[in-house]
Amino acid sequence: MSEYGFWQLAQRRPERLVLVEPNEKRWSAGELLARANRMVHGLRKEGMEKGDCVAAVLPNSADMIAAYLAAGQAGWYLVPINTHLTSSEIAYILQDCEAKIFLASERFAAACQSAAEEAGLQKHRCFARGTIPGFRSIEELEEGQPDSLPDNRTAGQVMNYTSGTTGKPKGVRRPLSPYDPDTVFSMYAWFLAMFGIQAENDNVHLTGSPLYHTAVLLFAGASLHFGHAVVLMDKWTPEGCLEIVQRYRTTTTHMVPTQFHRLLALPEEVKRKYDVSSWRHVIHAAAPCPVEVKRRMLEWWGPVIYEYYAASEGGGTIVTPEEWLRYPGTVGRPWPGAEIRILDDEGRDCPPGVPGTVYMKLGQADFEYHKDKAKTEANRREGFFTVGDVGYLNEDGYLFLCDRKIDMIISGGANIYPAEVEAVLLTHPKVADAAVFGIPNEDWGEEVKAVIEPAANVTPGPELAEEILAFCRQRLASYKCPRSIDFIAEMPRDPNGKLYKRKLRDPYWAGRDRKI
Repeated sequence: MSEYGFWQLAQRRPERLVLVEPNEKRWSAGELLARANRMVHGLRKEGMEKGDCVAAVLPNSADMIAAYLAAGQAGWYLVPINTHLTSSEIAYILQDCEAKIFLASERFAAACQSAAEEAGLQKHRCFARGTIPGFRSIEELEEGQPDSLPDNRTAGQVMNYTSGTTGKPKGVRRPLSPYDPDTVFSMYAWFLAMFGIQAENDNVHLTGSPLYHTAVLLFAGASLHFGHAVVLMDKWTPEGCLEIVQRYRTTTTHMVPTQFHRLLALPEEVKRKYDVSSWRHVIHAAAPCPVEVKRRMLEWWGPVIYEYYAASEGGGTIVTPEEWLRYPGTVGRPWPGAEIRILDDEGRDCPPGVPGTVYMKLGQADFEYHKDKAKTEANRREGFFTVGDVGYLNEDGYLFLCDRKIDMIISGGANIYPAEVEAVLLTHPKVADAAVFGIPNEDWGEEVKAVIEPAANVTPGPELAEEILAFCRQRLASYKCPRSIDFIAEMPRDPNGKLYKRKLRDPYWAGRDRKI
């Protein structure tokens, strides 16, 4: 018997609190296990077999967690879908993954109903929490099913779809493991041990971002499999986060740099109002974190902030707080079993300090892009894969990221990395959020454009733009400085902080080709 894995732990201690929903409904291990088991029995009666896909458009809830635990022990692929997608975008994923079952919430009724119709899903295969016309209820799916562990248990997988910011999203599909789910997900739990997290029953994991994101579900699931309780937030806000930290004495979480920036923007009296001393491991990734932002977070929360670099496809590197303070800005060195290479456009290894495309290898690159062999092969070199990031290694083997290759600005032959400029802009007290990208310039090819979301109670206009530009000129080489600034009421980010930069950049390039 495996020592860890949610199903084993729940049988040993069914009374233990393991999940708190945003509405504060609490679930014991035994209750959550029974739900996951009933879901397996119910879905098998609906024809689900090993290797089939169950797609879900669900908020942070026990429904999503139960679906994850059900798929994990029944040999299915769970496909979590971004709840902010349009009906056509959802329909594309339903068709592409060949979903046999569709789980949805009435909060997204209009999009999900239209998506199911567009994808041609039979109505009896669609289930809703709440009411969606034509959908059966999730309660009906589970009603009358036994609470017992299902027979023929086999490990499933999560198949996340890439964001689609550069085209149609693709499912990152891995082969199913031949081992039993208890063994497989015990190994998932030990992923947390790389960060120094212990399998302690008093650990409480805060899930503040949507579970449809790869890392968010990975860390929440791993926490359950490691014997930790998980607290779900429905919509992350900086003060709301601090209130939950204090109320539940949360010890671990996964964040993104945008959330750090918003936390730091809180008034000092609000920051001092809450006790955050329970933190042990605050783990962040997903985007380059400005050095000053992370330094201030470490000063506030102490040496508990860990960083890693990875992607839906795999990873990666890891850096402890102590290492980061020695090498500010690094995302770390390869974690156990991983390798990193920096290659130039000809596929040659770059020397230390020279930027190139970042390639990663974790054991074997055993994923494929679902139904896209060409894309799968295009991002591989000698068993390594890339997601298009640019970075370099220092003399000690620590990785530093510059930016996504597609976001790099080439102006007059010089490479400019927007993340570096954004990091400077975010240190200005009147800037709440910032995005930098290249726009057409007849002489230079591209010029640097900044879009700014002003801080609260700050009035945008020419005076503010000139103040920010002067601020940049004092801190950046002239060729890196924005040539102009536009203001926006709210930056187009998803709830996890991911910036949809194409929505800002594309209008400037309408009718023109942008080449990298």
